[in-house]
Amino acid sequence: MIERNGSESSSNKVSRLRSLTTKQALATLLAGLILSLIAGSIELIFDARKMRDEVQSQTLQMLKLVEATAAEAAFQLNPELAEQVVTGLYSSDTVSKVTLRDDFGRVMFSLGTDDQLDNAFYHYLFGNILSYRQILEYRVLANASGRIVGDLELTLSLQSLGQAFSERSLLIFVLSLLKTLGIVLLMVWVFAFLITRPLLRVYTALQTINLEEPGRWKRPYLKYNKGDELEHLVKGLDNLLNAFQKGLDQRDQLHTLSSIDALTGLANRRHFDARINQLWQEARKDKKPLALLFMDIDFFKPFNDNYGHAAGDECLQQVAKLLLTTVTRPDDLVARYGGEEFVCVLPDTDLQGAYQLACRLQENIKKLNLPHAYSQCSERITFSIGIAAEIPMDNEIAPDRLLLLADERLYMAKSAGRNQIILKENAVEAESV
Repeated sequence: MIERNGSESSSNKVSRLRSLTTKQALATLLAGLILSLIAGSIELIFDARKMRDEVQSQTLQMLKLVEATAAEAAFQLNPELAEQVVTGLYSSDTVSKVTLRDDFGRVMFSLGTDDQLDNAFYHYLFGNILSYRQILEYRVLANASGRIVGDLELTLSLQSLGQAFSERSLLIFVLSLLKTLGIVLLMVWVFAFLITRPLLRVYTALQTINLEEPGRWKRPYLKYNKGDELEHLVKGLDNLLNAFQKGLDQRDQLHTLSSIDALTGLANRRHFDARINQLWQEARKDKKPLALLFMDIDFFKPFNDNYGHAAGDECLQQVAKLLLTTVTRPDDLVARYGGEEFVCVLPDTDLQGAYQLACRLQENIKKLNLPHAYSQCSERITFSIGIAAEIPMDNEIAPDRLLLLADERLYMAKSAGRNQIILKENAVEAESV
């Protein structure tokens, strides 16, 4: 009897798999999974759009950062600089191919291959944002019109974008499930502490980048991201921006070289033209005088013809050194105007002040004591100097009249027998040597 009741009790016992608690747990889990799937799908749609925008924005920003350097490389047909630009872009994990061409369509440098991934879903999501082509325009000045010198093509890796999207999708569904299970606050805190806040630091640092000095950006310090992908991302950005900075520094160095006269080390005509216009505008704004000295080495052609071009070059170099040691104010400009002609631009200087400087220049060239047996006015190298100075009028937007006056007075000094200083209509002879 007892055994029979015992067997009935044993047969009526509900297994754990069929228990209400298990069914409830399974139903709750199933409902949570369904809700997570729906919420995750909706979130995934918005995240896909967001990711597309981020990829396009980051790619366009990268192209913008290298545009000036790439244009410089194409303009100068510089394969080393082109290699730096292409290598810097190719170092990004999302880039599969980079090609830099000149304006003849010739490939200056190229890295990578076309992505061969055949995935219809990934093509649907990212197929129309994979290819970018940047027309390169070279500008001598920032506000000047550009000249097309080539193009830069960049292709993103569909596999890399798809993998990143898959990882993000998985994370979305995991977070949705965790939210359903009631630990959303914990997950929000964890992700905010380990990912969101460091990403915001990286984003803030990227937002403050000076496009003229990208290598000097404020690299964020990620205390709790040692060795992870975010730290590697920051290191990659740092390397990329430093490569861009190196290219910009080389561009600036080339720009500096283009404004210096190779023989004398003085500013050349191009730099003089730009600087005098700038100083003229400042003088017009401040209502202050601007003075100009035009100088010509007397009878330099006979010197060059008889002593030789090497001696002529050395003479020009010694005269340039004399000018630099005599004209010492930081804002003054000494330039080689062409041949044996030199020019000094003196801001905040009136006619009398310019004349005193001209006298010192003639005294110093006398002390230089460079023999010139073929000069018709002295036994040594001398200067003829024309001086002009004025306070620009409001309606004078360019220093053309000042240049013309100084040039005319230089001509008068040469016509009056040379070794002269002309500042008005009368000639002031230099001390005889």
